[in-house]
Amino acid sequence: MTTPSLISRHRVSKLLLFTLAATFAFVRFDSSGAEPIRFGRDVLPILANHCFACHGPDETKRKANLRLDLEADAKAQRRSGSPIAAGEPDNSLVLKRMTSTDADVVMPPPSAHKQVTSAQIETVRRWIAEGARWGLHWSFEPVARPDNATIDSLVSATLAKKNLALSPSAKPHTLVRRLWLDLIGLPPSPEVADKFAANSSPAAYENIVDELLAQPQFGEHWARMWLDLARYADTKGYEKDLGRTIWPYRDWVVNALNADMPLDQFTIEQLAGDLLPNPTQQQLIATAFHRNTMTNDEGGTDNEEFRVAAVKDRVDTTMQVWMGLTMGCAKCHTHKYDPISHREYYGFYALFNQTEDNDDYNDKPTMELLSSKEEAERKHWKERIQSLLDQIKPLEEAAEKAHAVAERNWQAPAVAETISKDGATMAAQPDGIITVSGKAPPEDTYVVTLKLPAGTHTALRLEALTEKAASGEPVIGRSGWFILSEIMAELMSRPIRLTNARADYAEAKESITAALDGDEKTGWSVKSQPQERHEAIFDFAEPLKLDTETKLRVTLSQQAGDTKTLRRFRLMTSDIDAASLQPRQATAEMRKLRDELAGAYKAQKDFNDNLVRLPFMRELAADKQRTTKIHVRGNFLEQGEAVQPGVPAAFGQWPATAPRNRLGVAQWLVNKDNPLTPRVWANRVWARLFGVGIVETEEDFGAQGATPTNPELLDWLAANYRDNGWSLKKLIKTIVISKAYQQASETTNELREADPRNVLHSRGARFRLGAEPVRDQALSVAGLLSSKMGGPPVMPPQPAGLWRSTYNGKAW
Repeated sequence: MTTPSLISRHRVSKLLLFTLAATFAFVRFDSSGAEPIRFGRDVLPILANHCFACHGPDETKRKANLRLDLEADAKAQRRSGSPIAAGEPDNSLVLKRMTSTDADVVMPPPSAHKQVTSAQIETVRRWIAEGARWGLHWSFEPVARPDNATIDSLVSATLAKKNLALSPSAKPHTLVRRLWLDLIGLPPSPEVADKFAANSSPAAYENIVDELLAQPQFGEHWARMWLDLARYADTKGYEKDLGRTIWPYRDWVVNALNADMPLDQFTIEQLAGDLLPNPTQQQLIATAFHRNTMTNDEGGTDNEEFRVAAVKDRVDTTMQVWMGLTMGCAKCHTHKYDPISHREYYGFYALFNQTEDNDDYNDKPTMELLSSKEEAERKHWKERIQSLLDQIKPLEEAAEKAHAVAERNWQAPAVAETISKDGATMAAQPDGIITVSGKAPPEDTYVVTLKLPAGTHTALRLEALTEKAASGEPVIGRSGWFILSEIMAELMSRPIRLTNARADYAEAKESITAALDGDEKTGWSVKSQPQERHEAIFDFAEPLKLDTETKLRVTLSQQAGDTKTLRRFRLMTSDIDAASLQPRQATAEMRKLRDELAGAYKAQKDFNDNLVRLPFMRELAADKQRTTKIHVRGNFLEQGEAVQPGVPAAFGQWPATAPRNRLGVAQWLVNKDNPLTPRVWANRVWARLFGVGIVETEEDFGAQGATPTNPELLDWLAANYRDNGWSLKKLIKTIVISKAYQQASETTNELREADPRNVLHSRGARFRLGAEPVRDQALSVAGLLSSKMGGPPVMPPQPAGLWRSTYNGKAW
């Protein structure tokens, strides 16, 4: 509330003001006939705005060890007197400082540029004279529902103080258009408007209200408000701003509003649906509310830094959306105006600091959302692949028997050493098979040292073996397949030339000979058949004739990028005539089945790649829970003392049966004793229907926020909302059937003078339509408005070249 309107409720005699100012008489202010000053509503905003920066909760900025936010400190006797002497305004140091003409004494100091007005001084003087009764900030006090009241009686009572009354009802055509735009964001057809104009009885009006509340467009229209608060976006933000599949959450919000889901359930499922017993898919989808935080996909960033930023965003959003408090001010220091300490901020942060998400590129954890058709398709590919494997298995077993004799010509030398030059982890098994795990660099060079036994060695064989990936699909490379750029060999530091390369399979333009051409930009690839074993044979240009065990070093260079590197392989040698050694060749029938299997795996992969994967919230396992510490001055790299999860003490106790996690937070927010949640939400709905809230600062109900223009009306709405099962539709209907809502918006000179901004609701509200209703009106009138609901976001028509994204591939 602005100062003039605040003072207008407490007007005093000009003569008495003059006398007080001139004589500083030691008399108690006579407030008979005037409404008593209330600390939380009238005085606290003045102290908060003008005094708390130096004499408030923040210990780091406090001057003279004086606190004016605590009653005991403010009224304590000091050497020079009491800051606030109850009943003695002229003996109160606060008033003496406020009224001083000495620039070195007056408070706030001139350098603060926060001079207290004479009206504000008089408010403080009256309050002290009346006994300086302390109290809570108005929004922290319990909701007090006025008895036997209605919206119209409470609005009329406020208007009567200005000698005003409610304006007449708007014309029927105006009223029906107002209803349609406010409730579903669309204009009525001329036929609908004319029908109401012909019968605008209260019953007919109420029928229209009920019909509009039942329309599916209601959920779409009112979801705009919530999705803005949820910071909903179809991209991740930051530098790359890549796309994100989050639209199923948007659809959940629309459906929840259409179903009139009670606010307590709406709150619990979004903040902690995953923590409910046996959560449903819909309850898990709801938790994407807090996955709307930004993700930084830029290379070289610290995932922990941006994970912490996301958690802080969740803390700040939760408190601002439900409680109307700027808790974010306390992340670096104790809040300067509201009772939230630096430590309490991180106690609340601890409640949100135990989830699995970690600013990863893949947005994990995610959940797959399949339609019944997609479930059937997934089953089809699983069964098709299994059928092909079952057909291939006996053919492979027969081939193994056929190759058994030839296989005796190959021996697996013992592996002396394995090295990954780019940091992967390599391990050799007794049978000579080498596995690669851990770090997966885009390019890598493996160096394998073999212990060749005494004797003759004529050829070297590389077996590329498959391994099951996380998906269960067999793959031959670390990213699905591999490209061997070059293969080289050394015997006792002497290069050994390899020749006559041959393989069981190779891509048309990536043959095995490319592994011996000395050009690392080329290589051997089996991209089209990554689900099966492959082999390549290389002859030694001259047979190796060894008298004793000798070490052979084999280098496998893989420089194609994108982690196209071997993940499981074996090196073997032979002692027979190299000309007789040939790679295994599959039969025509086996090749046909393997081609079909490769096609089935590809189709399955394409299917899986295109599934909807929604980011959602999931709590860390008990043994992986983080210890939360205070971030000194908000810096996550400079951590102080450990803190326990909890809520700021000033806002009520933790519910006795609530767990110390996000579920407990949700239950605390909608607890019947919480005065802020119902006030904030009722005010938010009122603002959507009247253009401005009863509290104009919708997201700040703290000491720096505006005071309510009609406190009794706000509490009546809050109590009505809470006590009627937190029903949004009931609250909206209660408001729109009131005479206050139905008033004509025409004004007069008298109304403009007495209520220039219409904050007292002396006439119908006038405010601009939002962007979406403006667009939808144009489309509706033109007959182009689509009635389709839900699904992925669309790219509406737009001139070429107007918008494009460098990274996310989206364009018109």
